[in-house]
Amino acid sequence: MKLPDKIYIRDLALRCIIGLYPEERATKQEVIINVVLTTDLRKAGRSDAIHDTVDYHAVQCSIIDAVERSEFKLIESLAEQIAEICLNAKVVSTATVTIDKPGALRFCKSVAVEIIRP
Repeated sequence: MKLPDKIYIRDLALRCIIGLYPEERATKQEVIINVVLTTDLRKAGRSDAIHDTVDYHAVQCSIIDAVERSEFKLIESLAEQIAEICLNAKVVSTATVTIDKPGALRFCKSVAVEIIRP
């Protein structure tokens, strides 16, 4: 059985309008994004060519652009948009997106949502 290969984009700290309440929508807040892209990296490992793998720099740039322009009320919606970006990348079979919203609740470090999309 072949185990899936993975590419990680870890701890991408961005700022966006996110939240339901007027005070949350007044200024941009920090979100921490982690992405796991499942793909087959064998061809890229043999060829050493970017066209045989995921251009994770391009994926990151697309995520940054989308997040910084977004004004979602729910981090669930933001996660869906990021998953769509990831799945548009060549050869990605599954995208796992985790978004942390630091300071969303008193007495805890953050609230997070994780989605997995094939």
